[in-house]
Amino acid sequence: MRQAAGGKRTGDTVLIVCQFSGGNDGLNTVVPYGNKAYYDLRPTIGIPEAQVLKLNEQMGLHPGLTGLNTLYKEGKVAIIQNVGYPNPNRSHFKSMDIWQSASPESVLKYGWIGRHMDQQQKTHGPLNPVMALGLSTEKPLALSGEYASVPCFASLADVQSMIGDADSEKMLREIQGTDAMMGSATHAVQQASKSALDAMGILNRQLKGFAPTQKYGNDAFGNGFKQIAQLVATSPNTRVVYFSAGGFDTHARQPETHQKLMQGFGDAVLAFQREMEAIGKADKVVVLTFSEFGRRAHENASMGTDHGAAAPMFLIGSKVKGGLHGPIPDLAHLQDGDIAHTTDFREVYSATLDHWMGGDSEVVLAQKFAPIDVLNI
Repeated sequence: MRQAAGGKRTGDTVLIVCQFSGGNDGLNTVVPYGNKAYYDLRPTIGIPEAQVLKLNEQMGLHPGLTGLNTLYKEGKVAIIQNVGYPNPNRSHFKSMDIWQSASPESVLKYGWIGRHMDQQQKTHGPLNPVMALGLSTEKPLALSGEYASVPCFASLADVQSMIGDADSEKMLREIQGTDAMMGSATHAVQQASKSALDAMGILNRQLKGFAPTQKYGNDAFGNGFKQIAQLVATSPNTRVVYFSAGGFDTHARQPETHQKLMQGFGDAVLAFQREMEAIGKADKVVVLTFSEFGRRAHENASMGTDHGAAAPMFLIGSKVKGGLHGPIPDLAHLQDGDIAHTTDFREVYSATLDHWMGGDSEVVLAQKFAPIDVLNI
């Protein structure tokens, strides 16, 4: 199951990384409704069997994930169960750094996507400044590279406002020109900055030429995937888009909060997939989801769940091998109250790096992980 069939996708494929910030409850996302132990552990917040969107006789989806369920039935959702890493850390910050640096042993200075971009730059020369983009108020560690620079924006409106201000652009170019006279190293920086500014200007003009046709919700996921659709449709040089949505730290009153999050995500990713199909990009785009950890198997006294360990990941798109991958969560043998991991998250990263992004996972991850077989390449 782990070893992919071989081959690489290169050139024009796009990876969308969707981060569920706060620690998504995996057991109420992909529900082991066929296991009585699930309801013993969660007598008040367990999803009633009658509401579960059943995938088979044992597992189903949260009832809010109707959009995702539609895509699952079409074979466009790979659910990778029990994903985590050895010696899990329950700190939001530490575990998120581990996932973004792809290094549970010691958090690295640069992120896994940033290191991939560094490798691409070493191999192919200077990269297009918009090869990777982040939709985030702060640059995530995942996008940090030693050489490659990945621009991040809270929204695409920031691109428009930055580029649309003629006085600001003139000032930037004058500063660059002055810096260029101060030495060769500064000149290189000035040239890179000029290229980035020019690339942003081109992107800004391209964005105006496309209006999404699907209906997106007015929530974090709806707004996020709508903007991602605009980027994929108009920016042919972009290969990675990184997006995060928060609210998943459900210590209390989880049912209503999680319902909104699941509904928002499921509806948004369905609209996004339909958008990609309409513009002829469906075979070129894959969405990867992750969260820094799952939640405890047992509910707490506040109708919520506390920080846990392993949880499912989704890979979504027309080129994934749809279905459930990996064993059913073992509720009879918990580790310190958590689901034990059976798949290392770096096996998933390895698959996307080697077989979708045209990279070299052994270089990026600093060791070899057999790519999990979830992509049709």
